[in-house]
This record gives sequence, structure tokens and C-alpha cells, in this order.
Amino acid sequence: MTSRRPALSITVLNSAPVARPASHTATVRNAAVPEQTPHRAVPPVLGADLEVPVKGGRLVRYANLDNAASAPCLVAVNDAVAAALPAYSSVHRGAGYASQLTTTRYEQARHTVRAFAGARAGDAVVFTRNTTDAANLLARSLPEGTTVVVFDTEHHAALLPWGEPVRLPAPEFPGTAIRAADEALAAIDGPKLLVVTAASNVTGELWPIAALAHIAHRHGARIFVDAAQLVPHRPLNITALDLDYVAFSGHKLYAPFGAGALIGRPDWLSAAEPYLRGGGASAAVTVGAPGVVDTEWSADPEQRHEAGTPNVLGAIALAAACDALTATGWTTLIAHEERLLGVLRAGLARIEGVRELSLWGPDHPRVGIVSFIVEGWTAREVAEALSAEYGIGVRDGRFCAHPLVGHLLGGTGPCGESGAVRASIGAGTTAEHVDRLLTALSDLVSRR
Repeated sequence: MTSRRPALSITVLNSAPVARPASHTATVRNAAVPEQTPHRAVPPVLGADLEVPVKGGRLVRYANLDNAASAPCLVAVNDAVAAALPAYSSVHRGAGYASQLTTTRYEQARHTVRAFAGARAGDAVVFTRNTTDAANLLARSLPEGTTVVVFDTEHHAALLPWGEPVRLPAPEFPGTAIRAADEALAAIDGPKLLVVTAASNVTGELWPIAALAHIAHRHGARIFVDAAQLVPHRPLNITALDLDYVAFSGHKLYAPFGAGALIGRPDWLSAAEPYLRGGGASAAVTVGAPGVVDTEWSADPEQRHEAGTPNVLGAIALAAACDALTATGWTTLIAHEERLLGVLRAGLARIEGVRELSLWGPDHPRVGIVSFIVEGWTAREVAEALSAEYGIGVRDGRFCAHPLVGHLLGGTGPCGESGAVRASIGAGTTAEHVDRLLTALSDLVSRR
């Protein structure tokens, strides 16, 4: 049987390992960094000084307003990965010092992510490639006969993995979403799962996930929350919100090293067939009759669904991002974002021919994501002009949320066909970036 427990005791403190051969445990320190005072500056990102070419051959400082697609790497994340690389080795099954140290760092990352998400002590933290991977893992782990209820407003990562779910149309108001979920779940017998986003990747609007979790549990259902767009902007507390499963991606959380996480109750995961079959997921493999291989799968849900050599550096990066945001303090991060978001939205409202997209109206709470259309321009034309002429990076299209964007645009005209433009704020966003975008859009509108 394989084991996750290293043979040495290795303490990881600021990347300085110390070996103590007398013990058989790995000590994890500082996995949860306490929130600091709000005067701290936002954590720096790599690429803040990147210069890009624009029309006329000039170089300008890049204004990255595409954080919702993939956020840049935090300097602290890059440092954590660089510190781990010299001793990088296999995890869980090696007796050598480098393997023991890497195993400790990997499991410390799991502990850090659990604390960052406010998960319960017994919750599983399965490292995945991203939110899409995590949702598909959960879809493969549902008990037989489970009925899934999902809103059409979801990102495709949470909309598509479920086979033939009960689909709910875009709700007119938050209360409409709660009533629709209530009615749908009440009509279903057997195991059931409600799927919902925490923050829209199109409009940034926050969903009433606490109320939806309460409704789900009242009907004996569980709830899965796509938190990919929430966790870079707001704290998450699975325990306080009483959520069953949560997923998010490192590349949205300033850790672009190909890792994400599925966090939640272990029973469905422990009972399901392994997501991947291979080394690490198996507790014992024996050859019986000719051509017959008997496999005992690990009962531990984390080991069971992390077959093969895991993305150790991705997990370390994800944990480093969690630590960096926690150490900065959410008061600081939210104040930075809301200040810039307020300027951006007010500026867009003053430009004739620009319309911001919203599901629940301009006053509904949201994170730093704004999607809009520009009269007389397709979304792609706007994005290309912003890049080529002003050095601004935004996203255009339907943002892997085609039903929602179609609903918001009415599905008619060039804008309905091409989608919208999305500007998203992150730790590396500055006031100059927002001002440049507003100036550029005013210039573009004046041409037509």
C-alpha cells in the first residue's frame, strides 16, 4: 500500500528546510496567515512594467484589464515556485530528502488552500487543473440517479459537465433565482445537486449563495459553487456559508501554473470511481486469474482522485497566492478594487453609445468585472483598436457563457453576434489604466 506520510520530519519556514531524522511526521507552519492591517499595499504582479508596441511604432506600458480571463503572476507566487524548484522531486512515495521536502510543501499547500477557503476540517481538497476540471471531477463522482439543477447563466465550466440537468432560465432578480431553485428542487426525488456561480464572469454580479445553500439543504440537496471569479476579489468561507462543494482556478488567482482545487464533503468523492486510474490512486494491485487485475482504490478522496504525478509547483503557486492575498488583507484589496471599479463604471456611463451589461441592475453588488458594448463597433473591433492603438488588453466575445451573454444582448445585431467587451480589474490595475481605457473609448466613439 502506498503512503502519503514522509519518512522524515521536515519543517518548512520561509523555504528553509530542516531535517530531523528521529520522527516520522511533517510539520506544517504558517499555513494560514492572519489578516493584516488595511494600510498594506496590494501585492505586486510580474509584468507591471511590460511595454507593448502600438500604432506608429511607439512602446507604451501595458494596461492589463483582462484579469478575469487569467490574472498575472504575483511576485510572491513566482518567488515561492523559484524557491521550490531546486529541491523539486516526486511526492508521497520517495524516501530521499528532496522527495520528502517536496511532499511536505505539497501537503502544506493543501492545508493552506483549505484554510483560505474556510473549509471544514474534514473537507477534501483535491488539486485539479482548473475549475472546469474540478466540475467534471464532481460530475463523475455523483451518486447514481443524482439530478443536477443549474442556471443558464453559468460559465460553461459549470454549465456543461452534468449530462442532462434541469436548466433554469436567467433570473430577473436575485429573489427570482432563489424561488426558481426552491421550486425545481422541491419537484425532484432522490439525490440532487444545485450548481451556481458565486460571481458572474460576465457582469461581476454577486449571487446569493448563502440563501441558495439554505434552500438546497432544506430540500435534501447539495450545492456546488463555482468560485473562480469570487476568490480573487472577496474572501470565501465554506463553513460559514454552509456550502458542500466549491471549485476555483489558480490562473484566476494570480497563480498561472496550471492548478485548481475542488473542495468539499468527502463522502461522494470517496465512494466514486477514481477520476483517473493509475499510480497514487490505487492502494493495492494484484494479478489474479489470467488477464484479471484486482485493484483496491485508495479510500482517501484526495489520493483517490490525484492519480499520477501531480502538479506540485501549481499547488505551491496556488497556496502562495492564497497566503499573499490573506497577508495583504481583504480590506485593502476590496478598497483598491472598488475605488477603480467606481471610476470605471461612472466613466462608461458618461460615454454616449456605451452600454454596460447587467443582469440585476446597476446597484447590485459586484466584483471588478464590467462588460459593455459600444454602439457602431463590434466587440472584436473595439478590443483590437484598444490593443493596437492604446496598449490596453481587454477580452471580447461571449466569455464561455454564451447563454448569459445572448440573454443580456437579446441575440440581435452585430453586437449580439460578436458578444461584448469585458474589462476586469485586479491587483496590478492602476488608476492610469482605467483612465486610459475611458479616454480610448471616448476617442473610438467619436469616430462613428
